[in-house]
Parts: sequence; C-alpha cells; structure tokens
Amino acid sequence: MTASPALCRAVLPDGAGELTVLARSRWPARPPAALPAIPGFIISSFSPLAAELAERCLRQHFGDPPADSERGRRTAIVLASMTGDIATAAAIASAVDHGRAVPPLLFYQSNPNAVAGHIAARWGLAGPVVCTIPAGHGLADAMDSATLLIEDSAADAALVVLADQGGPDGDSGVAMLVGPARWLAQPGSHRGKPRPSGISDE
Repeated sequence: MTASPALCRAVLPDGAGELTVLARSRWPARPPAALPAIPGFIISSFSPLAAELAERCLRQHFGDPPADSERGRRTAIVLASMTGDIATAAAIASAVDHGRAVPPLLFYQSNPNAVAGHIAARWGLAGPVVCTIPAGHGLADAMDSATLLIEDSAADAALVVLADQGGPDGDSGVAMLVGPARWLAQPGSHRGKPRPSGISDE
C-alpha cells in the first residue's frame, strides 16, 4: 500500500504550496511485532491496528504525544477501512445467536470509529474526524477526503489511516500525516532527526 505522488498535489488554500506527506507508517511492521493492547478495547485487533498505525506515524513527526497545541488543533483524522471491524461484528453476532449477553465494552466498540476518539484524545488532535468505507481504492479515497478537508480550510493537515482486518496475510494498513511542507521546519517536527522510541516508518 503506497501513495502515488498524485495523491498529494492539492494546492493549499493559503497559497503555501502543495500537500506534503509529513510522515507515514505501515503494518505489518518490520521487524515483525505484536499489536499493543489498548485499555477498554477487547477481542478485536481492529482498534489496536488503527491506533498503532497512528502512533508510529505521528511519533515520526511530533515526537512523544501530544502534538503541540497549535498544530494539533488544526489536524483532522480520516479513518478508512475496506473491511470494518470484522472481529467485533462477529463477536456480537455470535453472542446474539447463542443468547449470551454482549460484553458491555463491545457496545461502543461496535462503532469502528471509536478508536478515532482514542487517537484524537491521546495526541490532542482537534480537527474534524471522518470515517469511511471506501467503494474503490481505499487509500486514494481516504486521501481525497483529507484533501477536501484541507482545501475547505477545516484543517491544515490530516492523519489518514487505512486499516483492514483479516486479509490473506492478516491485518494490514497504512497511515500518513499530510499537510503543508512548512510544518517540516517547525519545532517538534522529527523528520530528518532520530525517531523517538525506535519507531520505524515500516
């Protein structure tokens, strides 16, 4: 899953140039790693996958969370998935089919965008949150949504996360932080510097 340069050629509304990929991450990780658990999220790997993609991506640019307030408040989140949270949906369906009580945590987790709130709170991202199930190319659709938010001045940058569950090779995804090139030169940007906590973009 890679973004073509065409996905980042929108002109910014303030005339500051073109959108730039400020940081990126992907899953499966290299070297192989297990997805860290998130308190409050159970059974399914979908939310941990989205959160880990966001974590690896945002740490490359901002360092340790949260992001600085000036940029955080102008950063949107676009969460896209071709599959949705398959494991949570299956767990709820199984409980209903067998007359068992559904675990209370699954009630909010059954909305796959619940993890977007976790990411926003942890990193101090106060821009719009958009969640989609793309009809075509997942990353291209998500990048289009991010571009529209920035072109409409709803945000200056966007964290784009594409997370898919249960593919032939297991869970997979990619995250990109897209925004103005001038952010690369601002304090707090770690592009070109040693990455905190050994986080890799792969």
